[in-house]
Parts: sequence; structure tokens; C-alpha cells
Amino acid sequence: MEPLDERTIRASFVNCSKGEASRVRMPVGLADDGVPWGDLDFLGWTDPGAPQRALLVAPGPHGPVGVVLRRPEARKVTAMRSSMCRVCLTDHASSGVALFVAPLAGAAGRQGNTVGEYLCADLACSLYLRGKRQPKLRLVRREETLSLDERIGRAMSNLDAFLGRIAAG
Repeated sequence: MEPLDERTIRASFVNCSKGEASRVRMPVGLADDGVPWGDLDFLGWTDPGAPQRALLVAPGPHGPVGVVLRRPEARKVTAMRSSMCRVCLTDHASSGVALFVAPLAGAAGRQGNTVGEYLCADLACSLYLRGKRQPKLRLVRREETLSLDERIGRAMSNLDAFLGRIAAG
């Protein structure tokens, strides 16, 4: 992913007001070049000032597309059940995947209409795909025959579909 600055990130949000976008706290490390841009396909983070608000910015055909997401409260970690992220298809213990809900863009979102998707709870799909982060409590990793580029392409296609549902309103 190409590096983004704060102004570009704030201008990218499609499902919130400019006022709400101006109040979003930027990800840790953005100001001091601490974001590993070369390992990211999209930027996702939890707002440190509002732990149930998550934000995601992905490259789009006409520039970055950002969305505001609601995340559930943290749950107790258990290894008894597992879940899969619908973007990167990484298997996690049940607490490693969360249902993120986003208001739709435009009038539909202002009326309270939302869409949701099960994503890696830490929004680190790119790092899981590259093997730079491992799911907690998962001893066996499913082997795939796809190359890294093919897995990244599949993940971005899945993410683009979710972002498209949000932007379509």
C-alpha cells in the first residue's frame, strides 16, 4: 500500500460526516513513520479514544476509500471454537474474528442501515497473509496452494466487495 498522510485518510471516509472524520484519532505510528506500509494492503486500526470504533482505509480505483466500522466489545479468548476472517480467510480462535458493522454511505446510512462482515479482530489481514503475524491459540495453519500474490488478490477482492456494499448505500 502506498503511504498515506492524515489529510488523505480523513478525506477518504465514505460513510461518515466530515465532522466525524475530523474527530477520528489516527493510527499509532502514522506521524513518526511507524506504519509498515510495505507489508500492508490496507490500513486498519481501532480508534484509541473510542475502542468500539474501528477504521479501515483501502486503495480504490479513484483514490483511497475509508470506512468507519463498529466493533463488538472484546470477548473472552477460547480455543474451543474457531472462526475465519471473510477477507483473508485466516483461521483464528473465536476471539480473533469479530463482526464489524458499518453504516451505509449516504441517506441509507443516516437512516441507520448497516452492513457487516467477519474480519480479523485486529484488522491485520495483510500481516497474517504474509506470515508476519500468527493467530493466537491456533496450532495448525491451513496450507494453501495459492501464491502470496494470489492470496493477496483474493483478500483484496473480498475487501473490495465489502467496501462496495458500504459505498453503494
